[in-house]
Amino acid sequence: MKLPAIVTAVWLASSAWTPAPAGELPVVTVYKTPTCGCCGRWVEHLEASGFPVKTITLDNLGAVKAARHLPYELASCHTATVAGYTVEGHVPAEIILRLLKEKPDVAGIAVPGMPLGSPGMEMGDRKQSYQVISYTADGEQAVYAEQP
Repeated sequence: MKLPAIVTAVWLASSAWTPAPAGELPVVTVYKTPTCGCCGRWVEHLEASGFPVKTITLDNLGAVKAARHLPYELASCHTATVAGYTVEGHVPAEIILRLLKEKPDVAGIAVPGMPLGSPGMEMGDRKQSYQVISYTADGEQAVYAEQP
């Protein structure tokens, strides 16, 4: 039995295994300072992964981080927003995709500091393992992902 095209389209669009077509990822707005080179490399990483990116350059990111309820100990050199979430620091694009798919009840995710080998912080073969931390608006934190 052949299904009407509209039924097939709706079924395909709702299937969990169907990847989102390119161009349908939400815009990531990145707040960065004018002097940070690694922030630009992280933006390139996101764009290479299919995310459309809007960059806003500011002299001071303190107000952005405060408005997003970012705990001080999770801070890094840039702050981004996507689909209502905050993404702090050098979070890999695949972890952002996981966040958007799972839609956890958190304010955001963060990679504190600037670990070597994280997206935007590549240094040849030098790599540090690091954690991606989720956090809520009231300060609860948990490990969201571990990166080798």
